[in-house]
Amino acid sequence: MSILVSIVLPFYNAASTLSVAVSSILAQTMSEWELLLVDDGSSDGSSEQAKAFAEKDARIRLISLPHGGIVSALNAGCDLAQGAFIARMDADDYCVPTRLVKQVAYLQSHPEVGVVGCQVAFGGDRVQHAGYAAHVDWMNELLTPDEHFQNRFVDAPVAHPSVMWRKGMAEGYREGAFPEDFELWLRWMDEGVLFAKLPEVLMTWNDLPDRLSRQEDRYAPDAFYRIKCQYLNKVLPDDRPIWLWGAGRVSRRRFSGLDRLEGYVDVDPKKFGQRLEGVPVQNYRELPENAFVLSGVANRGVRNKIQAYLQSTGRVSVRDYYLCA
Repeated sequence: MSILVSIVLPFYNAASTLSVAVSSILAQTMSEWELLLVDDGSSDGSSEQAKAFAEKDARIRLISLPHGGIVSALNAGCDLAQGAFIARMDADDYCVPTRLVKQVAYLQSHPEVGVVGCQVAFGGDRVQHAGYAAHVDWMNELLTPDEHFQNRFVDAPVAHPSVMWRKGMAEGYREGAFPEDFELWLRWMDEGVLFAKLPEVLMTWNDLPDRLSRQEDRYAPDAFYRIKCQYLNKVLPDDRPIWLWGAGRVSRRRFSGLDRLEGYVDVDPKKFGQRLEGVPVQNYRELPENAFVLSGVANRGVRNKIQAYLQSTGRVSVRDYYLCA
């Protein structure tokens, strides 16, 4: 059997969910895959579960590591992958039987695309975690390479465990005080890699209380903005003044990593004429004609209104502005 897809599934103390995730791989309609179960030093019995799966199916390999964190586990799995494509999977999620075959078919028929995701179902409490549910809804709307590229500074445009990419495409995950997946997406897009998403729900992305994004500082909002600023500094035009839409304290703090800023624009008349962080605040209707605008207001409804206004003035996404919150 030739290996077409390598599924990299790192886990740490995932005894309560691992079997469901693995079972969803075993149920795939295509058979040319290998599943790399990367044990990040578990101590709860999930290692034994993974070993039992590997003993029953030769396509499953168990990789046992001392506890070193998600990045080292991910890179270990990717380095050992033998398939033409690498698919991600997490131990607390599950995918539908046609996920792999549909993503492979897309990449084979779209050689210009490097990464393909899919729409995901939100596996959590939409009332208690309304913000995360809204993020999933927003992310599911992004389908084309242009939509992913234009919105890459808003938030992660694809669900990490839902993606498949071409093996050997580019350098893998980096360790640091930032979300490893978001940094990878920004870096790959900066290198010209195209992202797309299948318009089908092929995975349930569970939002459990103990997920890493709820526990580690590198997944906190400020960590996302630090890495946003790092990559924004690489693409902002040198010959145009940079204006940030949003003069509030939170926006100013989150975008403090920008290398240069001409000023802020806002809708609050009380702020007009002030100098904050050493730069002026102006009425948004008085934006200089040649300004390059960064929309830094996180409220989704406001973001849409800002974009509509910028477009009404003839500004074009990427050429004249970025949505960044």
